[in-house]
Amino acid sequence: MAANAKRPGAVRKAGSKKGPQVGTGGHGRKALQGRGPTPKAEDRQYHPAHKRKAEAEKREVAGGRRRSGGSGAPGGPRSGRTGARDFEVVAGRNAVLEALRTDMPVSTLYLATRLEADDRTREILQIASGRGYNLLEVTKPELDRMTDGAVHQGVALQVPPYVYRDVDDLLDAAAAAGVPPLIVALDGVTDPRNLGAVLRSAGAFGAHGVLVPERRAAGVTASAWKVSAGAAARVPVARATNLTRALEELKKAGCFVVGLDAGGDTEVGDVAFAADPLVLVVGSEGKGLSRLVREACDVVASIPIAATTESLNAAVAGGIALYEVARRRKEEAAK
Repeated sequence: MAANAKRPGAVRKAGSKKGPQVGTGGHGRKALQGRGPTPKAEDRQYHPAHKRKAEAEKREVAGGRRRSGGSGAPGGPRSGRTGARDFEVVAGRNAVLEALRTDMPVSTLYLATRLEADDRTREILQIASGRGYNLLEVTKPELDRMTDGAVHQGVALQVPPYVYRDVDDLLDAAAAAGVPPLIVALDGVTDPRNLGAVLRSAGAFGAHGVLVPERRAAGVTASAWKVSAGAAARVPVARATNLTRALEELKKAGCFVVGLDAGGDTEVGDVAFAADPLVLVVGSEGKGLSRLVREACDVVASIPIAATTESLNAAVAGGIALYEVARRRKEEAAK
């Protein structure tokens, strides 16, 4: 212990660079602060995630240029669910083929890589290549994202937004065919799949068009295209600002308006004016016909069903009513 007591203290040698310090001057606090949190992988310049992010940003910029009218195909496979887009996507082999057969305006045709070909895809490629459409091969995840997870069967078509007709166009179509008009109106049907199914039934039973309200109703979207199996390209759809007012105008044009509702005055098969100019109004499954639309109908008809079933789907009810009208018209024509 005595020897240790004689040990010299720590002193700075003469001639050293640094002189004596008084206090830390904040050096200790700065050392404790360090360099901050570790940057994310995508922000580190030499990390693979950073390179992937840079490539994705380049593709995004290129897609934006195409959508704004630059070179290349208009639009792109990246659709997203936020914000309005200026195109629609038709998915599925039947829907795409029907759209191409009807000379529908097309922006781009997308095919999945390693697509298993069949007669439909071969005809799709033949039509698209013959007309010079833009053809892009994309991965299945990219198609899933573009079609919002719909069953696309490896084929998708980018088309301009659907162009709705006027009510007079539906009457003109019937006059051109030389037969009494048959129009289906939808009241409060908000599911586009129901609209697509109604379009399919309308095309099968000779209807001249479908009338939908402009607000609080389903429009012709990609889902409606898919369910219609291409009937949306053949059966025109008109939009009305006010459905009740549109029905009144159709009545003035000589059409009878028949509403479908569970509490109807008669059955669909007994409707007296099935062979006359006719408008079938289908309400929503839950609420049925609205009060004003019901009052605008000349007659309200129902479909007889088992007591254990509360109601029919709007698309199913429309298909049954259209079949009955088509059957009655065929019988009248045979007389």
